[in-house]
Amino acid sequence: RIFAGNDFVLTFTHQHSIMNRNNKVILLTGASSGIGYDTAVALAKQGHKVYAAARRVERMEPLREWGIVPIQMDVTDEASMRQGVQTLLDREGRIDVLINNAGYGYFGAVENVPMDDARNQLEVNIFGLARLCQLVLPAMRKQHSGRIINIASVAGKSVIYYGGWYHVSKYAVEALSDALRIEMQPFGIDVVIIEPGAIKTNWGIIAADHLAETSKDTAYAETGAMMAQNLRGMYESSSISEPSVVRKAICRAVNACRPRTRYRIGYLSTTIVFSHWLLPTRWWDHIMRMMGKRKWM
Repeated sequence: RIFAGNDFVLTFTHQHSIMNRNNKVILLTGASSGIGYDTAVALAKQGHKVYAAARRVERMEPLREWGIVPIQMDVTDEASMRQGVQTLLDREGRIDVLINNAGYGYFGAVENVPMDDARNQLEVNIFGLARLCQLVLPAMRKQHSGRIINIASVAGKSVIYYGGWYHVSKYAVEALSDALRIEMQPFGIDVVIIEPGAIKTNWGIIAADHLAETSKDTAYAETGAMMAQNLRGMYESSSISEPSVVRKAICRAVNACRPRTRYRIGYLSTTIVFSHWLLPTRWWDHIMRMMGKRKWM
């Protein structure tokens, strides 16, 4: 069939629009190392335009090799978050995906963790995440499309010994994401939660170090030291999942036409959540306390 000139232009424009829609503009936090760094590379290789955000921008310089744009951003600092989002919008005119990956785990007895450290845990893991959502949503609503992917955890579904403040932050991510998903549906914006189990990263070692430090010379010294040892053993074990399972789940959530609301992935993720739901509360509590009384790993 021979198309008139105007028909050809219209057809070409439509196809070009579809191609642009598939190549998304993405803001990814916590991209200076680990899962965030690897995910940025994977998404860039798929053809997406990735803006990689972290406090230590020098660690992200090698990402430029894949066309990734490193931007300095501290999710506890309002000015840097505003500037980062504005930089992306000035350059691209839109934002298609926000991946809230920045976060860390601070373990210790609720009584022992200094309140400044507890506040910082929540500032990074929930308030920074929430503020970035607020900053990107006006642009997403205007374009009537967008996707927010929040990295939660099975720690937002169950509680283990001495993880109090970390669990508070991850339960909050779950609740905030659920609320946001309901609110954003009329605007064509998806909200997705990634719920990893035990993943082979430095997260567990850092959490164990915090626990050992906050428990030292306190009423929790013995059980805190044992729980820290068990955490280290778990995260040094070859049985837990590789970080690639999280990277793959994030990429699926980015690329799916209709993503799932939750991606529960990784070692023990389903087992932990199911056991927490099934067992009577006092049974679960007893099992968790046992982790501080003898070596498990």
